[in-house]
This record gives sequence, structure tokens and C-alpha cells, in this order.
Amino acid sequence: MTEPANRPFVEFDRVQKSYDGETLVVKDLNLQMPKGEFLTMLGPSGSGKTTCLMMLAGFETATHGEINLDGRSINNIPPHKRGIGMVFQNYALFPHMTVAENLAFPLEVRGMDKSEREAKVKRALEMVQMGAFAARRPAQLSGGQKQRIALARALVFEPELVLMDEPLGALDKQLREHMQFEIKHLHESLGITVVYVTHDQTEALTMSDRVAVFNDGVIQQLAPPDELYERPQNSFVAGFIGENNRLEGTIESIEGSKATVRLKTGELIDATPVNITNVGQQTLVSIRPERVEFKPENFDPGAHTIEAEVLEFIYMGDSFRTRLRVAGHDDFIMKCRNMLGQERLTPGRKLPISWHMQDARALDPM
Repeated sequence: MTEPANRPFVEFDRVQKSYDGETLVVKDLNLQMPKGEFLTMLGPSGSGKTTCLMMLAGFETATHGEINLDGRSINNIPPHKRGIGMVFQNYALFPHMTVAENLAFPLEVRGMDKSEREAKVKRALEMVQMGAFAARRPAQLSGGQKQRIALARALVFEPELVLMDEPLGALDKQLREHMQFEIKHLHESLGITVVYVTHDQTEALTMSDRVAVFNDGVIQQLAPPDELYERPQNSFVAGFIGENNRLEGTIESIEGSKATVRLKTGELIDATPVNITNVGQQTLVSIRPERVEFKPENFDPGAHTIEAEVLEFIYMGDSFRTRLRVAGHDDFIMKCRNMLGQERLTPGRKLPISWHMQDARALDPM
């Protein structure tokens, strides 16, 4: 029988999870993934993302609904028979085994003969650039080396699906960023399907094809990284992904893709209505710091202008960060690239600032 071309590889169908029979940790999750995708589940602690990963791995059981892998339900299939690779934050390497023995173990469990095991272990170690470390034990490795070995062990039996639970959480910033690109390049070269869990938004934006933002057991938005950042669909996503200025106000009017908002201090600004529909409705207007402009010659005719006062100017190397007082808020941030001739603003200075209407998104009040 011919397989349906558009059948999802991973599918959560109305999945719920409760530990006490009453409180739902995951609420009616519907999610589909094509083969070869890198999907990140992103959210704060307790949002349900790790529970979803554990249900997919088989370490937790869904209270309701079906989890399908390549067209078949895996609800009643034990973890070791799902054929899924797993990478944990704490590496989970056997301390009494060498690196090569750690990688060979999942192959032995699958009944593979010695010569085939050795070939696959060698290939997996070369894949993560650790071929010279086969005889070492985990205690003789650095944190980054251990994570490479843990990654190689998850890939050694050539699974079609790999799950990663905060795998870089124990690494320092520089090594973490390096490993992000290594994992991304491995995904691209091998064509495997990856479900990745993290609370680090930069990590999610850097590595993923799509990101599912979780909060309170529900996916708040599922989208490619650029769409998630540029077009958040509610106040939670706007606040959780990247830095964000928020101005409180009331909807004065809505005309198509333009909403006029009266701020609490009385100013009127234009914004793009996202998930607000009614005049008189309370709203939070979201504006990214890098979309704010202070040079009048760069103001666009369609941009909005408002008065601001400089409170603090911070040099950050590649950029300048200016904290402003805007519409009664003392935490309004403007970020400018550090370019030749870029003006440095002094505290106490008053100046107009501006942004494009499409960069100001009128969202639900939190």
C-alpha cells in the first residue's frame, strides 16, 4: 500500500496529561510534525513542554488522546521499542564504560553483531569529532565532550527521531552556542527528525524550523522563528520571545489593519490589531526595542512619533541600549547598532521617538 505523502511523522491528537486526575498539565494538545523537521518546545518551567517530550519518549503515559509515530499509535509501546534516540541534560553516560562501550550498548541491546557495532560506533564518533576519545571514560571528559558523546550515543543506531531535553543546559555560554550550531548542522546533514525542549529562547530561535511556545499546558503559538519574533499572536508570546516594550492603553477605533490606541497618559498611537476586536477594549501595545528610531530624518510618513526622555545610555559593544521614559513608563528600551558616527544620547535629553505602525502590535492585556 502506498503511504500518504502528507501524513505527519509525529502526531499528538487531543493529548491530555494529568498526574492527580484533576489538574491538566497538558491540555488537548494537537500537534503534527513532518519527517525531517527540527521542532523546539519552548516555555517556562511547568508549562508542559517536558511532559510532552516524556510522553513521546514513553517515560510518561498520556491520560487521554493518541500519540502517533509514522502513522501508528505508540501509546502502548514501551520506550525501548519505539526506536527513538534520547539526549539528556545530565548526559546519562555509564561511568564504568569507555566512550566506545557507551555507544556500543544500545547496539548490543538491539542484537547487532560485533563488527557492525564497531563500524557504527566509529562512524558516530567521527560524526561528533570525538574519534580520538573512544578509549576514555566519562570522568576523563569535559562537559562539552560528554555532551558530544551523549549526542553520538543517541544517533549511533540511526533513529529517525531524536528527542533532546535541555541538552546544553549544563554548558557555559560560549560552548553552548558552539554546540547549538553543531547540533543544527548534524540535523541538516543527517535529515533526522528532532524534538528539542528548552526554556532558552535564543537557542530555540537559532536552531529550529518551527517553535511551539508553551504556557499553562497549551501551545500559545506554533511558527517558524522569524514569524514568532516578528508577529507574536498574543501578549505572552510577545513577552516571552525576545525583549519587548509594552504600553497599556484602550482601543479608540479600529479601521481594517489599523487600531488607534489611547495610552493611559492620554497620547494617541496607531498599532496593528492582532487579537483585539472591539472599541473600548484594553490592550498592550508591543514594540521591539530595535524597531524604535530617534532620528527625525529617518521617520517614515507612516510611523508614529511620541515624546521621550533619556534616562540611561548603556554601551554594549555591538549596540547601544537606551532606557527611556515614555508615556509614564521608565523602562522603555531603544536599541541601536554601534555604527561609525552613531550619536550617544545623554541622560535628561528629551527627544521624539518613532516606529512603523506594523511594528506596534495591539495585543490582549495580560
